[in-house]
Amino acid sequence: MTISDLEPKIVWNNFYGITRQPRPSKHEEKIRAYLLDWAKKHHVEAFPDDTGNVILRAPATPGYENRRGVILQGHMDMVPQKTGDSTHDFLTDPITTLIDGDWVTADRTTLGADNGIGVAMGLSVLEDKNLKHGPVEVLVTYDEETGMTGANSLKPGVLQGDILINLDSEEEGELCVGCAGGLDASATFKYRTYKSPAAHKALRISVKGLQGGHSGMDISLYRANANKVMARILYPLIEVKGGKVVSFTGGSLRNAIPFEAVAEVLVPEANLESARGLIDKVFAEVKAEFIDSDPGAALYVEDIPVPAKYIQSSVMERAVKALIACPSGVIRMSQSMPGLTETSINMAIVRTEKGRLTIHSLMRSAVDSAKEDLAIRVGCIFELAGADSIEFKGGYSGWTPKLDTPMNKVMMAQFKKVYGHDMKIMATHGGLECAIMGAKYPHWEMVSVGPTIKYPHSPDERVNIPSVERTWNYLKAVLEAVPEK
Repeated sequence: MTISDLEPKIVWNNFYGITRQPRPSKHEEKIRAYLLDWAKKHHVEAFPDDTGNVILRAPATPGYENRRGVILQGHMDMVPQKTGDSTHDFLTDPITTLIDGDWVTADRTTLGADNGIGVAMGLSVLEDKNLKHGPVEVLVTYDEETGMTGANSLKPGVLQGDILINLDSEEEGELCVGCAGGLDASATFKYRTYKSPAAHKALRISVKGLQGGHSGMDISLYRANANKVMARILYPLIEVKGGKVVSFTGGSLRNAIPFEAVAEVLVPEANLESARGLIDKVFAEVKAEFIDSDPGAALYVEDIPVPAKYIQSSVMERAVKALIACPSGVIRMSQSMPGLTETSINMAIVRTEKGRLTIHSLMRSAVDSAKEDLAIRVGCIFELAGADSIEFKGGYSGWTPKLDTPMNKVMMAQFKKVYGHDMKIMATHGGLECAIMGAKYPHWEMVSVGPTIKYPHSPDERVNIPSVERTWNYLKAVLEAVPEK
């Protein structure tokens, strides 16, 4: 049995077609061409805008010409994450999908249900000739995961509808009406390298097995951050055992909690065994702290040949202290919506290469002033640590909830008809493109829904099969009940 055999077949067939297209962020050429070819094959009007978003249109079905226009929106790119033993190439290989009970997952990679399943539903609306709906547009944006570039580049006046249904939510039964804003932070330390001294041994330290996850949706699960764990290990090695750092690599995506980090270090021969004991001790403490949220945490320490050079110790010491001092995780929970994260930061990526140690973090907050205050805090930490540059970019405001709108009432009423109980209204700590696009189209009414997706942005990503069918039936009911103009 394959995913093409699942119900509703129209949705799963379209999702299968999407999974066959390599589509990591900033490499959307193949999926963009696929969408345009799909439209041609199904006799659907479609065109790319000036920047690379794809817009598809279907006229109203007979009798529904007087309904307000709806824009179904999703993004074409996916997060390219894989386990350490996977040989998958995200630039060339299709995703290998697996069925695991009531879930669809992938073979040691992200699945791309975020947001492929939402795009598949949009295509299915255009394809299904039995559906009843007013004018429908499907907007498929690009590069959502690494900067929301498609949403930022969207021009006013391109789209005709005035109701946006974003299909990028990840919890069935929730109507999302607001989201956090974001800001990227990047600190850089310049360093020199020096010849490795005599009488030293080299170790490769690997932190693996952490769950990682989405830096917005999963940040409140208090999972361990591999970069922070590695910094905790390196600090006493440097301060107590005379360790010298050769390299540090952790995390790979700004919006994914890093689940692996690797560092290579030099240790004086006389301190080698005690250094090993110290590494084990620190990691045991970390594992105990995160035993509930990250039970699979694993440490590997290997002997390696002594590298030719190591990183300037004075710089590395300051950088490691900054890594320890800089927060990563939940800063504040919402006081108005229990259970919702208000402000957070994810220390996403650490790299040492070409004489530069760079630290990339993503800050989120539903409150702009709180986000700005956190940026000042982070900037002060790296300034005091002597970073050579601190840059903030990619900032965007949140999407302010508007609860009492005609479309919200339709969404709630149709949910109760389909499911038999009330829908939950909520906001998300994740970043949604609605916030950016709503600023360009201020007259839009906006909502976000979707089936249940677990562990997006990690190789454990999975989408619930029954929730896809229920969400599809719900979406059809909503489109049929869209208010008149």
